[in-house]
Amino acid sequence: DAGPIANPEGWLFRIAHNAALDFLRRRARERAFSDEDPDMIVDPANPTADRQAAAASLHTFMRLPVAQRSSVIMMDVLGYSLQEISDMLDTSIPAIKAALHRGRGRLRHLADEPDDRPVPKLSAAERLLLNAYIDRFNARDFDAVRDMLAEEVRLELVARTRLNGRKEVGTYFGNYSRVQDWRFVPGFAEDRPAILVRDPNDPKAPPAYFILLAWQDGKLLTIRDFRHARYAAESAQLLVL
Repeated sequence: DAGPIANPEGWLFRIAHNAALDFLRRRARERAFSDEDPDMIVDPANPTADRQAAAASLHTFMRLPVAQRSSVIMMDVLGYSLQEISDMLDTSIPAIKAALHRGRGRLRHLADEPDDRPVPKLSAAERLLLNAYIDRFNARDFDAVRDMLAEEVRLELVARTRLNGRKEVGTYFGNYSRVQDWRFVPGFAEDRPAILVRDPNDPKAPPAYFILLAWQDGKLLTIRDFRHARYAAESAQLLVL
């Protein structure tokens, strides 16, 4: 008996992640064989190329909306039935079927995209807001950060808690004021504008986690902070600006 699982969400995430990689490795090997020219067969024993192909496909999965991604992975990768998926996600079977239909269609569309997609870019307005938030945060000017919040702002501290409204969300910044293990930089997480969080004592290390923001009329409407779900950064494609 290995005892209780300290982080069930992270444990489940890694199971799904590893199962998806196994599934995608098999698909990558199948695509590598050419029916026309035996000399063009790719050696399936090449683990580096295999992992790169699987990781690229996993990145495609991560570009699906959450409901579609969950439904497709749980059915097509992990092999759960519609009823099992419905029970686990607390969603109706028609909704699961719709998410599967849209998710599979989106995957086919994404598979047709060229490999050399352009690097994502921020609009001038997005860059201004993101940099203002980061500059104030790094300066520990949390009163100025609070001034950027919309009245109806929502916070998800992933795998930990949810807060709603300016008053509740305002307490979140106090937690950051008490620790020194972060420095924010602008970037992208899965092609979405994001704050990438680095350890100031190890600036050459990859970002430890990321934070997603959404704005409305120049005010911060939602915050999704993965500080307590750092396993997400292990699979996400992160790009520092």
